[in-house]
Amino acid sequence: MDSNIEKLAEIVRRSKRIVFFGGAGVSTESGIPDFRSVDGLYNQKWDYPPEVILSHSFFIRNTEEFYRFYREKMLCPDAKPNKAHIKLAQLEEEGKLTAVVTQNIDGLHQAAGSRRVYELHGSVLRNYCMKCGKFHDVKKIMDSKGIPLCECGGTIKPDVVLYEEGLDDATLRGSVEAISKADTLIIGGTSLNVYPAAGLVNYFNGDDLVIINLSPTQMDSKAGLLIQGKIGETLSAI
Repeated sequence: MDSNIEKLAEIVRRSKRIVFFGGAGVSTESGIPDFRSVDGLYNQKWDYPPEVILSHSFFIRNTEEFYRFYREKMLCPDAKPNKAHIKLAQLEEEGKLTAVVTQNIDGLHQAAGSRRVYELHGSVLRNYCMKCGKFHDVKKIMDSKGIPLCECGGTIKPDVVLYEEGLDDATLRGSVEAISKADTLIIGGTSLNVYPAAGLVNYFNGDDLVIINLSPTQMDSKAGLLIQGKIGETLSAI
């Protein structure tokens, strides 16, 4: 592990345009459960599978049940940025890292100080009225009962990408541009099983591909440096 840390440190030293592509494993060190681990949400028992509850059609048909699950399992108001978030913000401040592309919806990268963050799946911190478009913060969702309603009477929807919904075009374009211009791509805390998000890493044409993850990914064979470990512990060691 020490030699890998040294290799990673050297890659970071010589890089000028690092992009970090991360998933749920980045936030588990902040106490936010992932979806696909043994203890993740996908392995807990509900009346419906999480994939069904977190779909657009379920939100429309069973909005109150959606919010029962959403408030209990998707909102983690006490979570704080961990070593990974803090290190990435530091690398951006130093002019090394040009962007974070994340599949997470918790806003912890921005809380740590990162400025250029592409949130592929949206954010629980943003919520909009489906009728008038008014913005509502996450406190509105947490403090409400049943279906959260806007002052106009419209239903409030989280600005997160549900199953059956497409990714935001501007976010996709920004992510592709950042990755395609990067000289180093660090992939961390993601199984690379969620598409179309995972497909974005194929736009990388730079010099160094680094993967830091606890379990194997489909890109392991293409990585110049492969580290099996926690992303926060690894990044903070360089």
